[in-house]
Amino acid sequence: MKKLFISIFFLLISNVAFAGSCPMLWSNIDSSINNVSDEELKVKIQELRDAGKKAHSDGDHSGSEKLLNEALSLINS
Repeated sequence: MKKLFISIFFLLISNVAFAGSCPMLWSNIDSSINNVSDEELKVKIQELRDAGKKAHSDGDHSGSEKLLNEALSLINS
């Protein structure tokens, strides 16, 4: 029984840790988007950032990270 509680505890803690990386990712986007000179690309990055933030708010952290990382890859390309 003790092992079950410990397993559940670690499962809950790991989900909280992953959820915390989303704000860090969109913060990176916010600070880097001004370095992009192509306006069409900026719009695409902003759309991905907003969709990622919405996914995070809706509880879809893996979807949020995917969208936010895609936006960061566009910035870095």
